[in-house]
Amino acid sequence: MNEATTEPRTRSQGRDSVEVAVVGAGQAGLAIGHFLAKQGRRFVILEAASGVGAAWRRRWDSLVLFTPRRYSALPGLAFPGDPDGYPTREEVVAYLERYVETFELPVEFDSPVRSLTQRDGGFAVELDDRTIEANQVVVATGPFQTPRLPALKRELDPELFQIHSADYRRPSDVPTGRVVVVGGGNSGYQIAQELSATHEVHLAVGSRQKPLPQRLLGRDIFWWLTKLGVLRKSADSRLGRRLRERDTLIGSRPRDLARRGIGSKPRVVGASARTLEFEDGSTLDVDAVIWATGYRAEYPWLHVPVLDEDGRPRHRRGATEVPGLYFLGLTWQHTRGSALIGWVGEDAEFVAGELDAAGRVTEGV
Repeated sequence: MNEATTEPRTRSQGRDSVEVAVVGAGQAGLAIGHFLAKQGRRFVILEAASGVGAAWRRRWDSLVLFTPRRYSALPGLAFPGDPDGYPTREEVVAYLERYVETFELPVEFDSPVRSLTQRDGGFAVELDDRTIEANQVVVATGPFQTPRLPALKRELDPELFQIHSADYRRPSDVPTGRVVVVGGGNSGYQIAQELSATHEVHLAVGSRQKPLPQRLLGRDIFWWLTKLGVLRKSADSRLGRRLRERDTLIGSRPRDLARRGIGSKPRVVGASARTLEFEDGSTLDVDAVIWATGYRAEYPWLHVPVLDEDGRPRHRRGATEVPGLYFLGLTWQHTRGSALIGWVGEDAEFVAGELDAAGRVTEGV
């Protein structure tokens, strides 16, 4: 790559017509960008934020991936560093930036999509400053869009410190005293463990999780999951259907909570002033609450009939019933690995192949 092209392109050079518009410059959008570039397609990647990997940038400071570097790479570019080590949040962001530069991907930053509609056999992508016409569109905004917060949050004292895990950065931002982390996923466990060094912490878990050790018989758990083919079991397979019913904890075990001085509580069922009530009838007065209660996907700009009654995309391995419109990076889009950085490339390659085939049919090739 010459010096003249080392900076990522932040505008599609004035083009108002492309073959493919990709919405989102996270891991999914960049992965499919790699394959579209190999195909020689005219495309643009539209990103609402001012940099790639916005979802990663919003995570807490000390975040470390539970996938080793060898399993944290996108297609065509190895993740630098010790392949058996675990990358930090900052390393992931730097890697995604390098990915854009390496493959000269046409990313437009600060370009939120305001509306997507069908037009003349293709699509109209409305931005703040113009409209881009695209033959095909890939929605790659990922599963971590809008924080999900329970209604009972509003029953607590408005002066009480409450944040979603998306807004948590470091222990020093949390008031001293008793903290309840609500949510038993990987984020909830990791935040509770970090806070336990400086705060009295209780973790409220409302559903059963399947804990897996980070390492087993001297190897990382992802080595085993890869060798056994677990991560490639489709959502429609017998094992896939079972795995979808329960979230998985990597490297965090409920029995480790007491060792760290973290109290265990069941589901939160009520709230009043500065008191939380739990499913077993117990209560706790709290000084802070961190809601690690997950996210929901929202598409208020998507004016194409591809969402179900719950607002979730209707698709088959990313392909919708609307010709030319695809999704990428969804949880369990095809396999357990669909939303993981090291495996999203497999879905990206599939969707890129579908896009190419459909494009050739349209052009009569």
